[in-house]
Amino acid sequence: MTVPRKPRKTKPKSAEKKLTLTRIFAAPRMLVFAAWTRPEHLRVWSSPHGFTIPVGESDLRPGGRWRICMVSPEGEKLWVEGVYRKVVPGRLLDFTHAWEGEEDGPETLVTVRFADHPRGTKLTFTQTGFSSTASRDGHAGGWKECFERLGELLGKLPKPGAATKQTRRGR
Repeated sequence: MTVPRKPRKTKPKSAEKKLTLTRIFAAPRMLVFAAWTRPEHLRVWSSPHGFTIPVGESDLRPGGRWRICMVSPEGEKLWVEGVYRKVVPGRLLDFTHAWEGEEDGPETLVTVRFADHPRGTKLTFTQTGFSSTASRDGHAGGWKECFERLGELLGKLPKPGAATKQTRRGR
């Protein structure tokens, strides 16, 4: 009697394990960088639509740890954490990203580059090390929603150097 072989899981090709998103934000580069690094801003945009971030902590330096709790619309708590590998203010963030409680889940690497652009800031986001294309695609959907929320937040934040009504009245 021949025992049928189980199909082998094939490892995704390196291109399948990589997610790259590029977005232009109508805001100065340092403001976009601040939105990525200041907890009060991260809590507003760094989760998909309908989710909240009630807890977030960060030690913004190479070797520093970060950790947040996202709460789904159904109330499920999802913890994610990582370590900053590189921090170049206004230019680059490089950090690990791993979901707590997923021992079999991969720790991915996120690189965010910030560059001046005629319309504001060009953000290039790369995440590598996914275990499957389904995981990569799921993260792509989540990050796209996050970036929509980031764009909304940046539209509400005062731009550096912009005079406020109170400042103009006081002159």
